[in-house]
Amino acid sequence: MSQPTPHEAHRAWLMAERIKLISDRLIGLGPFGVGLDGLLAFVPIVGGVYSLIAGIWLIAEGVRAGANPWTLARMTFYVGFRTAAAEVPLAGQAVDFFFRGHLMAAVALQKDIAARHGAPSQEVIDQVRRRPFAALSADERARA
Repeated sequence: MSQPTPHEAHRAWLMAERIKLISDRLIGLGPFGVGLDGLLAFVPIVGGVYSLIAGIWLIAEGVRAGANPWTLARMTFYVGFRTAAAEVPLAGQAVDFFFRGHLMAAVALQKDIAARHGAPSQEVIDQVRRRPFAALSADERARA
């Protein structure tokens, strides 16, 4: 597989930002936050399916971005633990609610990308943080 361009790596960085915000920080309360992942923790099957899909998407972004194998292994552990814990009755739901596996996996990927390509522009990062569900415009993608 060829090395991704800085533009491709930055696109993966921004997607990781979206996933971590939606999954683990949709509602921020000071240093704490709850995302879709935590809210769905109490819905049988749906929470586990969401966690698995978001985790696979995040790991796929890491592969596309050319993340090093150690980073991908850590990401897989964080997401795998998070998803597996969700299936344990009661205690698993508490772990599911408090363990921010998608956030930790996204941060690991972002650090890997930043070390090799630098981070995207702060302006584009702020745009993604303000509107995590919105797609970036062509102009914003160009500035990434």
